[in-house]
Amino acid sequence: MPEKIVETPYPLVDADPHFSRVMRYMRPSDYAVWAGATGGFPSLLYLWDMADPSKTRLKTPLRLGGFLGFIGGFLMAYQRSSFRFWGWSENKAEEEKDFAELSERARKGLPLYGESDQPLWVQGAAYRNSAFSQLKFTSFPMFNFVNHPHHGTDPAKYGVKVASQEGETSEQ
Repeated sequence: MPEKIVETPYPLVDADPHFSRVMRYMRPSDYAVWAGATGGFPSLLYLWDMADPSKTRLKTPLRLGGFLGFIGGFLMAYQRSSFRFWGWSENKAEEEKDFAELSERARKGLPLYGESDQPLWVQGAAYRNSAFSQLKFTSFPMFNFVNHPHHGTDPAKYGVKVASQEGETSEQ
């Protein structure tokens, strides 16, 4: 099945990055967005109560607001980091870090994107389910927790020779 090629203003780093890579590549600005949402949600609830007092204790609503702000902020930060992997926003730092990390894995003879004990059909299904899932966080948050070979990039740029049969790669 041919993969869809999306034109982006910046180079594609990874079409379906693993959860751990997205978290490792987060920038300080992503953490600032996360922290801002975590503190902003209960702050807005408090200001709203100041404007129109409810005459009830705010302890529980502020805690719930902090929790929802934490979750929402995490999803926004994760999405921002994913956009850089996809090449939708400036990603020079991610591109350099990715090249260094995966070239080192290729030199050591390790699989570029990690090993998986899942069958190939499960890896393919995981890819199809999680690709661009960061765009659907409002309805159904889903993350890529499966190592698979479907990332939309050419493994040869990291020093991996590609076998001609069925898109399998062999590291040397």
